[in-house]
Amino acid sequence: MKKLTDIHIRDPFILVDSGKYYLYGTRGEGCWDTCSGFDVYVSTDLINWSDPVSVFEKNEDFWADRQYWAPEVHRYHGRYYMFASFCGEGRHRGTQILVADTPDGCFTPLTKTPITPADWDCLDGTLYISKDGTPYIVFCHEWVQIGDGEIAAMRLTDDLCLPAAEPVILFHGSEPVWASGDGCGNYITDGPFLLRYSDRELYMIWSSYCDSRYVLACAVSDSGEIDGKWRQCEDVLFSEDAGHGMLFYDKNNVLKLVVHAPNNSPCERPKLIDVQISNGCLTAAEQKL
Repeated sequence: MKKLTDIHIRDPFILVDSGKYYLYGTRGEGCWDTCSGFDVYVSTDLINWSDPVSVFEKNEDFWADRQYWAPEVHRYHGRYYMFASFCGEGRHRGTQILVADTPDGCFTPLTKTPITPADWDCLDGTLYISKDGTPYIVFCHEWVQIGDGEIAAMRLTDDLCLPAAEPVILFHGSEPVWASGDGCGNYITDGPFLLRYSDRELYMIWSSYCDSRYVLACAVSDSGEIDGKWRQCEDVLFSEDAGHGMLFYDKNNVLKLVVHAPNNSPCERPKLIDVQISNGCLTAAEQKL
């Protein structure tokens, strides 16, 4: 069995399903170069974790060969859908959707190409289901292409195979009061994840840089839906080089955040923190990792 300190991944994501916790993430070794797949670690208590089990390995027909990033798995209509970012020679980075019948099963591409726009550099797609049951992908339009990174939402067909509308920009990386950029007009947007807290409350966590530090931030929709106006919380959730997080309720109904920290390779490891809703924003039980 492994502890979280033994697991070298970035961009951690935990699915709670049938009394078990399934931990996915970007393989730490070689994550910036050529890659071949993704693994899952399984736990019943969030303390002791299994050895990694491969859930996706590319074959000769798969279009991407590098930078396999940020896999997250969502149960939807009785199956399990993995949203993950990929890159290939001469191709724009994009989020592709894969599917399996079990959370630890063999994931296969749902379609032959990424779901994100073919001429955009995109990453970190996540699944969002609106209150009326409409599926969306929420993703990042990368700063490497446009300078001021964006977080966008795009409605999907019910089977998740096709876009059902054009992407809508929710906000830019330069909008928060704490955003400092890199001095050249570039603002990074990473890792959006959405949490519906009530009928009127919809929160998004996302990551960027502030004063050369990787930070985790929170935004709130004024309408409680994806198409509302997004307000950026003035204080970041974490300012100590931790980020690309997601939120989940454990088996005791405690709201938890998982991030990777620190942000420098090869030291990054998944970290768990209790969080709560306070004064219209998320707050963490501890501010340092």
